[in-house]
Amino acid sequence: MKKEEVLAHAILEHVGGKDNLRQLAHCMTRVRLSLKDPTQADIDALKRIDGVMGVIDDETLQIVVGPGTVNRVADHLSRETGLAIGEESVDPNLTPEERAAVERQKVKAKQQSPFKRFLRRIGNIFIPLIPGLVASGIINGGANFAKNAGVDETQTWMQILLLIGGTVFLYLAILVGWNTAKEFGGTPVLGAIAGGILFNPVLADITIYGEPLVAGRGGLFGVIFAAWLMTYLEKHIRRFMLASIDIIFTPLLTVLIVGFASLHAIMPVAGLLSDGIMKAINAVLEVGGPLAGAVLAGFFLPLVMVGLHHGLTPIHLEFLNTIGNTPLLPILAMAGAGQVGAAMAIFVKTRNPRLRNIIKGAIPVGFLGIGEPLLYGVTLPLGRPFVTACLGAAVGGAFQATMKTTALGVGVSGLSLTPLIDNGMYLTYIGGLVISYAAGFLFTYWFGFKEEMADGI
Repeated sequence: MKKEEVLAHAILEHVGGKDNLRQLAHCMTRVRLSLKDPTQADIDALKRIDGVMGVIDDETLQIVVGPGTVNRVADHLSRETGLAIGEESVDPNLTPEERAAVERQKVKAKQQSPFKRFLRRIGNIFIPLIPGLVASGIINGGANFAKNAGVDETQTWMQILLLIGGTVFLYLAILVGWNTAKEFGGTPVLGAIAGGILFNPVLADITIYGEPLVAGRGGLFGVIFAAWLMTYLEKHIRRFMLASIDIIFTPLLTVLIVGFASLHAIMPVAGLLSDGIMKAINAVLEVGGPLAGAVLAGFFLPLVMVGLHHGLTPIHLEFLNTIGNTPLLPILAMAGAGQVGAAMAIFVKTRNPRLRNIIKGAIPVGFLGIGEPLLYGVTLPLGRPFVTACLGAAVGGAFQATMKTTALGVGVSGLSLTPLIDNGMYLTYIGGLVISYAAGFLFTYWFGFKEEMADGI
């Protein structure tokens, strides 16, 4: 039996068995499970499974197993349970106790702060898109790297690379609209239409309030709101529509009403919101400089810890849509670098074989910008190294803000982000990584780790 299959069986055993799964999903490092009865999950036992790097008991149960492994584990779970990835199991025969457990989980979700719920929703919209964004970003970055090196961009192979790398961004509004409607329980294709309307090039031929419309005005913020409005309106129209004509008139009225509302209200309002966010962040970086960079990078790991970092994705994408690059991503990328430095210091100091093995397995992907294995397997369980990793990140973030490093696309951080750095500032970005590695190492080596901390690992 393969390692991933053993891991999948162990996870099922400690979450109440395959009959307790309502929904199965995964991101780059985490298996995400919705359980019919969350009380059946043994969190402590899950954390002790060999191969599990961390467990987050939230609205969904998130089990960190690392990149690559997560896909295979999810596939094994899918075959074992019969649930397709993303499919929801509908069981009308739940016992009263199981129904009560589900209701408790819903109440728990509602008790989160509105801001946390908002970021969680945004994350759920963008998490399924991340593999495509990462792949396309790296392809675009490689092509631009070659272009900066003097390669003729009119060559066929370069044109093909730019075509492949740019496709997801060309249709991103449609994908975001689809996922938004799906997240809020609507018909996905109506959400896709909302995204298509706001980014349709034909908008340039339409004049409203004396000015021609601008395709993409309001960016993905407008798409998310328009797709949510599609879902909201669809549900309310359906309440009053006769079943015999529902399939015709419910979507027809929904698309017409939201289509007109999008052009007359959503685009202008979302445009103001988008402009405000961009100007605010630029002003903070311009005025705060190194201090702003330090704060942003230093507090990014806590966001990753609770899985809310994906909520920032639309801000990166709006920067790309508005000014062609994002100043935030290189700064936030320093968080993972500080953690790599902290892990290296622990590896040098500790004699705990299990801790050293975890670090050896997690360090390579940490250099490539995937930090969850180190976060949940090393720094967070030890406590103090998590703080020193954040301090190391802050130093690198201050450097990147001072140098005004920007990125041309969205991708994973670490060394993998290098091809996406704008204006040929590759060495500057790498210099910031090295600074974060060194600062995280020194802070952790000097006062972040003692051998007795490793006893509970």
